[in-house]
Amino acid sequence: MILWLSMNGSTIIITLVLMFLVYLAGKKLIKQKGRGCGNCTGCNGCCFHCFDDQEIEKQEQ
Repeated sequence: MILWLSMNGSTIIITLVLMFLVYLAGKKLIKQKGRGCGNCTGCNGCCFHCFDDQEIEKQEQ
């Protein structure tokens, strides 16, 4: 077992890093999906109201 771990250590580390990145991407997508306005059901932040709000946020930063 130790021999197998020593031979595949780099593959295991790369796999763990990729899994973590996929987790972060999924978390971000879920957060964005929940973001929307109260005027539209299921707009996912793509309607004109949400677009205007996003542009205002960008200008404030």
